[in-house]
Amino acid sequence: MSPSFTLDVTRELSAQTLRTADEYGYDCTDTVHVIDGRADSADTVHIIDSGLTREVNEDGDHEPVAVAVRVPWRSLDQGATATVSGVTPAARKAARKSKVTGRGAARAVVVHVRWMYLSEGSDTAVSIIRPSADGLYPIGGWEWTWGLASWWCVCGEGMDWHDTECDACGMNRDRNPKTPLGVATWAAGATLRRLAPEATSALVDLHGDFARIISVFAGDTEIDTCDDTGPFDCETLGEADEILRAALDEEGPGAPDAAGWQLVPDEKTDRLYRIAFPASRHLPIPHQVKREPLPPFPEQRTF
Repeated sequence: MSPSFTLDVTRELSAQTLRTADEYGYDCTDTVHVIDGRADSADTVHIIDSGLTREVNEDGDHEPVAVAVRVPWRSLDQGATATVSGVTPAARKAARKSKVTGRGAARAVVVHVRWMYLSEGSDTAVSIIRPSADGLYPIGGWEWTWGLASWWCVCGEGMDWHDTECDACGMNRDRNPKTPLGVATWAAGATLRRLAPEATSALVDLHGDFARIISVFAGDTEIDTCDDTGPFDCETLGEADEILRAALDEEGPGAPDAAGWQLVPDEKTDRLYRIAFPASRHLPIPHQVKREPLPPFPEQRTF
């Protein structure tokens, strides 16, 4: 990929390259620098230093690995560009005296330094990145290994980051479960929907040592969970129970609240929860199922 970036994103990229260079060393890291000024400012000189040195002669003398950038602010809009040179005593003196002046429009110069090649004496190791006609800065194009960021949906589908809705199941990226129990809630719902695609929620009893699904709903209407008369069988219900049970064992007591489970008032237990299954555009329409609704909580729960 060969991406281009807005100035704000270029600043973020610059900050990240500098953090990486500080952590791993400038000798193996490219850095990006943003120099700010004004359209009517006098020329300024800026020293970009790596803290590295290089040997310059057979006597073993060393000099800093650094560059001087001179910016002609008043002529940038006429097509001029910043210039890069080695760091001399005169350049350092000019940099100390440089000050951005004027009250004109804000301007920025972006510099890309490849320190590894600069240390070897390359005269092409520093680039002034000029913005395109639409104001975007192409940095590292066809040079760095840019690739699209991705996210993994709970259903297992891999998606490009800018695609915020899963192609396979319709899950929104920002609502994608983040905790093990959140993932398990989705998986339990998918398991139940194999036999009852209209299922939208369930009641789960955590009283005792095990999680147990005691009711399944399509909207506010209960789905029959009896073997002989309803769509479910014991194996499917038991599989969903086990999915939730394993996640609860992994996360501990506070997991239901973190996963967004709703505590349901009940006279017989203080650990009855309603869990909601994420909607999916690929499931059959629930209104096709006609069942008698249950009374409001807590009378709807039976053993």
